Amino acid sequence: MFQIDIANGKTGKTLLTVDVTKADSILDVKKKHIKEKTYLYPSRISYKLSLKDKALSEDVKLGDIETLCDGSVLYFKDLGPQIGWATVFLAEYTGPIFCYLVFYISRKCDWVYPDNEGAPHNFVQNLACACYVGHYVKRVLETIFIHRFSKATMPIGNLFKNCTYYWGFSSFISYFINHPLYTLPSTDTQVYAGLSIYLLGELGNLSTHLAFKNMRPAGTKTRVIPRPNGNPLCFLFNLVSCPNYTYEVISWIGFTVLTQTFFAGLFTFVGGAQMLQWALGKHRTYKKEFKDYPKNRKAMIPFIL
Repeated sequence: MFQIDIANGKTGKTLLTVDVTKADSILDVKKKHIKEKTYLYPSRISYKLSLKDKALSEDVKLGDIETLCDGSVLYFKDLGPQIGWATVFLAEYTGPIFCYLVFYISRKCDWVYPDNEGAPHNFVQNLACACYVGHYVKRVLETIFIHRFSKATMPIGNLFKNCTYYWGFSSFISYFINHPLYTLPSTDTQVYAGLSIYLLGELGNLSTHLAFKNMRPAGTKTRVIPRPNGNPLCFLFNLVSCPNYTYEVISWIGFTVLTQTFFAGLFTFVGGAQMLQWALGKHRTYKKEFKDYPKNRKAMIPFIL
């Protein structure tokens, strides 16, 4: 039995002292902290050995931390109110379905579209609705049945930020695609080319999500070097660390070609830029974690970045 101090990560001021053993984990320390500060809960607490270090994982045993001894300090940060990753995903992916359908169904409403002449949706508008809604139905089902999250929660503020992004873009995209003055692509070839690219991206994205699921056994946080399986659409694992993002961007490029609208293109560009940042971060983590990580593999764009 020995004692460690819990200090404020900003000021360095000691907040409390707890009795621990080498067999205790960081999660055990959090539980003792919560007894003193009842408004806290484990996922809201972050501990570091120093202000420059990474946060300690909950499953780390104190006895495995060589520098930790009697009188040592853990620096505490309150991460704020938390919410489950799955909850955020379900909210941000369910919203676009309803946002898109509101304008699709309101095609003949004068207060939504003053230029409405009562004309029915054309083939491209119906196809775009099926593609857009289908994408988010797929994402909802993946969240429920496929995704395994390495972290249980995220700051609750992300819920509002993510929903604003997805719901807002969905409303703009749907409003202009379903507008009575919407201009069709010039040729059927463009429509079917866009649809083909979209379907390739969707199938590839689903395939890589299933592959990632099988790389992490249920109930574990096991991490391995991502590698292709027998699915030919998973060959991109040989070229990039995050083929799921690559296929997602391909899907939205296809949707943009199919619909020929500004906001679909803008959504593809903004989403692609964000996914590239995520991919670069994950790529760096893989290279640090695995010494034998493939040297020629890129983050998201094959042979480039």
